[in-house]
Amino acid sequence: MQGLRRRSGATGSPRRRRGGAGVRLATPVAVAALTVLVTALTTTLDAFKLPVGARLAIVGGGSVLAGLIALVSQRGPRHSGVTDRPPSSGVVAPGQLPPVIAHFTGRTDYLARLHRAFTEESAAKKSREWNGSPVVSVHGPGGVGKSALVTRFAHEMAERYPDGQLYCDLRGAGDVRVRMEDVLTGFLLALGVRLTTDPGGLQDLRKLWWTWVKGRRILIFLDNAQHADQVQAVVPPEAGCAVLVTSRQPLYLRNTLDVRLEEFTELQSVELLARLAGDERVAADAEAAVRIAELCDHLPLAVSICGGRLAARRTWSLEEMADRLSDERRRRLDELEIDDQIDKSVRATLWLSYEDCTDLQRRLLRSFALLSAPDLPAWAAGSLLGTSKLDGVDQLEALVDTQLVEYSGKDATGTGRYRLHDLVRLYARERAEREDTGEQRRAVVDRILAGYRRRAELAAAVRWPQDWRRHARRGEQDSGEIAPEPWFYAERLTLLAGVDQAASLEMWEEAWRVGRAFCSLCHSMRLFWQEWRAVAETTLIAASRLGDARSIGIALMERAAVSGGLGRGDLARTSAEEALAVFEELREPWWAARAMRTVGVNLRDAGNLDEGQRHLLAAIEGFASVGDRWWRARTQRNLAELRLAQGRHEEARALLDAALGVFQSDGNRYSEAQTLRVLGEVSAGEAADLRNRGDTPAADAAYNRAAQVLERAAEMFRLRHEQWEEGRCLRAAGEVGDPKNGLRELAFVRRAMETLEGLGDSWGVARTELSEGRALSRLGRIDEAVRALRHAAGAFQELGDRWLQARCLRTLAEILVGAARHTEARAPAEEALLIYQSLGNEVGETRARNILARTREPEEH
Repeated sequence: MQGLRRRSGATGSPRRRRGGAGVRLATPVAVAALTVLVTALTTTLDAFKLPVGARLAIVGGGSVLAGLIALVSQRGPRHSGVTDRPPSSGVVAPGQLPPVIAHFTGRTDYLARLHRAFTEESAAKKSREWNGSPVVSVHGPGGVGKSALVTRFAHEMAERYPDGQLYCDLRGAGDVRVRMEDVLTGFLLALGVRLTTDPGGLQDLRKLWWTWVKGRRILIFLDNAQHADQVQAVVPPEAGCAVLVTSRQPLYLRNTLDVRLEEFTELQSVELLARLAGDERVAADAEAAVRIAELCDHLPLAVSICGGRLAARRTWSLEEMADRLSDERRRRLDELEIDDQIDKSVRATLWLSYEDCTDLQRRLLRSFALLSAPDLPAWAAGSLLGTSKLDGVDQLEALVDTQLVEYSGKDATGTGRYRLHDLVRLYARERAEREDTGEQRRAVVDRILAGYRRRAELAAAVRWPQDWRRHARRGEQDSGEIAPEPWFYAERLTLLAGVDQAASLEMWEEAWRVGRAFCSLCHSMRLFWQEWRAVAETTLIAASRLGDARSIGIALMERAAVSGGLGRGDLARTSAEEALAVFEELREPWWAARAMRTVGVNLRDAGNLDEGQRHLLAAIEGFASVGDRWWRARTQRNLAELRLAQGRHEEARALLDAALGVFQSDGNRYSEAQTLRVLGEVSAGEAADLRNRGDTPAADAAYNRAAQVLERAAEMFRLRHEQWEEGRCLRAAGEVGDPKNGLRELAFVRRAMETLEGLGDSWGVARTELSEGRALSRLGRIDEAVRALRHAAGAFQELGDRWLQARCLRTLAEILVGAARHTEARAPAEEALLIYQSLGNEVGETRARNILARTREPEEH
């Protein structure tokens, strides 16, 4: 079984950290003998992670072969620690800091204080005392300028952190909190981690995060934190990184320098007003400028809004602005009618600026505030207003000029994004509730969701056209301006917020359609597993509320897909079976074939090969009947994996050759590489059969063929930066079983282990430990093999994968019997037999009985 399965939230067994052999698949097999020897030496030296001096001593001692023999004879610990950095695919160091505001003013004393905390002498002292990354927390009331100060400081510090700068707005003062799982996921993706497996819950993500930041210098900026636990989840345990935080209150974290940010001085307030409104205007009426600063309580946000309004209204005098602000009748009336959640000085300036906006600008501000999304791209303004994109952007920029909307930088697609300060959002939402009817507010949400629905469906269809229509080929869909992967990274949180908001407003059509596109994107990229699961459930609820059977069937398929990936095989199978019943009743043969395939794959992965075979054969026939060659080829590959498990290598090869022809003719390189991996595994199985029959020359040819095919597949995945798939190929290369390449295969297995650990794939790590145990046993390193297999069996028990737990135990028993340790082999053989019996796996049961009988042979003699 090669499919990935994980139990949701499972932490897995404690991981053994590995140094691993830092090698890729070697040069082709047909190389000169000297090159093979040098490659073997390099691989071996890497595998044992010797110091440089020891390597030179071995190589320079005059006998390469003697050095190799000395290394092979070692029986010490296999791994000496984690590599400084997990495998990288050449990802550019992230630079996520928001832009420094053009009118940043003052705060030189605070900047100097923050810099003192980061001097080399102070940092060295703190690293010894704190034993972890320093955390600098700037706290104070809303509107005091915390984010602006820390952003400026972060930019000044950026060069000291060459491995990247990460940023996240935790929205602590808003109505929608950010999950720390999402924060860590976003940070890991920015560092180049391909989370193609479910890393589990928050604790698992933290362990993975610590692995990837180890040995790096990264600056992390957490804006608007609500409490210390949010920050603690992100703080690296080593001193190389640093964390900057803004919050309304002190956090009192370990390693924290807490700084309270006070309001501006009078001089700083007037200076900021001059930067926005113009030096000459302020100099001409300094007394009015001082009055404005006082009426704003010297809060930078309030002063900025006034300055922005003065800049937009060149005919206004400062005295006129001050008179408007000091109109107690207007201010008192506003405060009586509006809840006092907002600081009074901010409310007064917001009210004044809001009143002076055009009707269109006010409507845009109210509409923006209704959305629960953290920020929005420029095109969204047109959707909110129901106007053209250009008109919407013009109005949005006008609000930026008045300091009511903030420009937050460009996303992964290069699109400018905009957000509201939390105080502005509160005020604008209050105005919307007063001035707009419920129907009008609902129409705003509907328009923006419609815009996102169109874009999400287009991105999903471009990324995986075969998921959206039969006979589709990748590249046929015109993507327009959307590149699926960066677009999804940029809009993921907004899409999540949109699905939730649509469901809360019972807008079931939009919840279903946006949710379906979100699930398809997650499925095609194998990303964001917990979010995928949540959205799949919401999508199923929406489809049920719509009462549309076809939509329900598709939603059930999405639940089956994510459940299978999370290791919830029973739920995956029952969901697919329910979908199959729906599509058969609707006479939807294409969808019925897809559901049949999903049932078959889950049965196969559970070890029920006979029933799995029946469903996969039926699915192949179903796809053939509707002329969908791509899905037929994919299902043939699934059936070939089942045939491989049955030992029917010739049939598996025929299925794979047919599938490979389809993928190559369609130019589908990803599916081609997947098929080559299985083909390499089949060649390895054929080689083992030939060797058992005593046909050594044919076996050697098959071993070489397997290595070459797996090399090619791994290289294809490496070029696509598909680390998880590359790791699977490396593991397969380590399982070929060529007796002449034992050390090389062990190096491949350990490279696969390193890759999968770096991806947080607990199931994949356990599966690779099974491969490692076999590779060690082939080298005669029985004690190490036994430890690896026992550890793998325990890991699969924790992950709830009983079929692979039994396979580990059966393999352990076989190795112990082969080492004449019959008594020790009996317990794992008996345990494997019991598991196979409970699963109804007849093939596994037969094999377990055979090995159990062999454990009794010494007693019988």
